[in-house]
This record gives sequence, C-alpha cells and structure tokens, in this order.
Amino acid sequence: MTRDLTQLELLTELQPVAEENVNRHISMAKEWHPHDYVPWDEGRNFAAMGGVDWDLEQSQLSEVARAAMITNLLTEDNLPSYHREIAEHFSQEGAWGTWVGRWTAEENRHGIVMRDYLVVTRGVDPVALEQARMEHMTNGFSSNIAGTEFGFIHSVAYVTFQELATRVSHRNTGKACNDPIADRMLQRIAADENLHMIFYRNMCGAALDLAPDQALEAIDLVIENFQMPGAGMPNFRRNGVLMAKHGIYDLRQHLEEVVMPVLRKWNVFERDDFTARGEATRERLGKFLEKLEKDVVRFEEQRDRMLAREAKKREQQAS
Repeated sequence: MTRDLTQLELLTELQPVAEENVNRHISMAKEWHPHDYVPWDEGRNFAAMGGVDWDLEQSQLSEVARAAMITNLLTEDNLPSYHREIAEHFSQEGAWGTWVGRWTAEENRHGIVMRDYLVVTRGVDPVALEQARMEHMTNGFSSNIAGTEFGFIHSVAYVTFQELATRVSHRNTGKACNDPIADRMLQRIAADENLHMIFYRNMCGAALDLAPDQALEAIDLVIENFQMPGAGMPNFRRNGVLMAKHGIYDLRQHLEEVVMPVLRKWNVFERDDFTARGEATRERLGKFLEKLEKDVVRFEEQRDRMLAREAKKREQQAS
C-alpha cells in the first residue's frame, strides 16, 4: 500500500506547477478598479449627515435580487477567514506566498465594489447589511468537515468547486438585478472568480496526478459534504431557498455547471492510475453523483409545484 504524501512533500513537489500557474494567472488577469463600476451620481446622504435613511421603496431590486446580492456580498466579506484557511494549507514561501497575497488582494475588490454599489443605489438596507456582516465575520468560516482535518488537497479541491459556484451565482445575480450596471459589475467579478478557479483546478489536477488515491479521497469528501462558504451567515437558508427557487444557484447548476465539468477536466472516471483504494473511492463517488442526479429531479418537481401554487395565488388575488 502506498503511503500518503505529507503536506510538505505535496507543496515541495507541486512548487513548479504553482509557479507556472501564478505566472499564467498574472499574464491573464485584467487590471480593473471598483470605482469604475459604481454609479456615484445616484448617491445621497443618509440621516446622520442631514439626508434620508434607507427605506424599502428606495430599492430598485426585486426580493430575489436583494437576497442574492446580500448573500454574495457577505460571502465576499468573509475574506479574512478564507485567507487564513488558504495561508494555513499553503506555504508563505515562493510561488505559494505570491499566490496567497495576489488572490486575497483580487478577492478584496469584490466586496468593495458590491458594497459601494448597494449603498450608493440604496439597493438594500445598509444597517441590516452591516449587522449581518459583523455577525458573519465574527463567526468566521472553516472548511473542515467534522472528524476530518483538511489538508492541502482538500483545500484546493474545495476552492475549485467554490470559486466556480460563486462565478455561477454572480453571473445569475447580475441578470436578476435587471440593471445593466449591476450586470456589468458582477460579470467583472465572475471573470475574476473563473481565473481563480482555473488556478485551483490546475493545482488539484496536478495533485491528482502526483498522488491519485490520496487526492481522489479528498475530492470525494469535499463533493459529498460541499457547502457554500456563506452557509453560516444570517438568513442563509431563507435566501438560499429564494436563490434556488429562481435559478440563481440551484442543485442542477451545482451538479451540471460546477461538479461535473471539473471532474471531466480531471478525467476522474476515465483515468487508470488508481489502485484498489482509489477504485473504491471512485465507485463511492459515482454512487453519490447518481443520488445527486435523483435529488435534482426531486427538487425541480417540488420547485415547479411551489411556483405553480404561487402563480395561482397571484391570479386569485388579482381577480
């Protein structure tokens, strides 16, 4: 039986891949500035400076768009926790340290521009938003799964799926806002998330080539226990249900736009370098994905019934 590689061995072996991918990222990343994506001329003072405080009637966003924007922003706000997680599993030396700093700086822009947009346009209640930010960041975030200590491979597998999921959510939120300014801003953020995902996907793919059985066990654990990083925020369940119900991020998108494309990129179900241990993991993962497919169908049937009931109720109220 082959022994698992230690964290230090993984980081040492994968250092050249990290350097190559950091250079690739920097060559492809586009410089942009949050202030260029905010309609500042729509801004006005709040009561503390002689203006008027927020009221729901001031918001041009639908209930779904507000829920999605708040969820996406609070997720971005928790960056210090994600930085800590990544920094703990990576090295601060060489390409690893360069990536951690660069990724953190790029991610920080997302929270800046979304908050500026929401406050200037009065899209959501800024007081409730700040209270939720305080609570969410105080609670922090940990990607560890009960009974399992996350290591480097768990970390890069998780952020691969998470960055791609966030990209999908931002793109669909932009459309739901029904505002070309918000759509442009969230497309810009989604483009960043996609480049970040590619870095992590390439690192996890290299780990899979280096230690196939060990890496696949980490990947399977992450997929079977996946939760979005905002899962602990205030009103996450309510907002998550709204977002799923209206196609911002639902189970089918998770399976077909996030999980399966990445597994195909890694050739998980075609590769022949697993031992019996890896084969057993692959079989378990296959069964889980079959169950997830059935869950998708069940969820969509329930959603269709719920939306039909709501439409009927609206018709009755209108007549």
